[in-house]
Amino acid sequence: MDKLDWNLYRSQISDGVSGLARLTPDTIKGYAAINGAGRKSGHFDEKTRELIALAVAVSLRCDGCITVHVEAARKEGATEGEIAEALSVAIGVNAGAAIVYSTRTLDAFCAASAAAAP
Repeated sequence: MDKLDWNLYRSQISDGVSGLARLTPDTIKGYAAINGAGRKSGHFDEKTRELIALAVAVSLRCDGCITVHVEAARKEGATEGEIAEALSVAIGVNAGAAIVYSTRTLDAFCAASAAAAP
């Protein structure tokens, strides 16, 4: 597997978002408002928010989110071990989701078989 230059990629993402902001500033302002809304509750510190963001980023398979939130988590003092634990939660949830959707697939097969029966 080729290694991605994550620092360059993060810079490219930032440049791309800046370009999008010039074209549609209200979209980026809306994103910033949504992103900042949860912070106002004060229930999580910034490091915890970034660890959650990394687990979600993995679940969504978003490289841009990964590179941005890895850097933010690092700046908030997250350790490699803490990141690994957050990722283990994502792995578990994604495996669980695959099990749930596997049962739905089997249910769909049974329904299709029943409909096709004479």
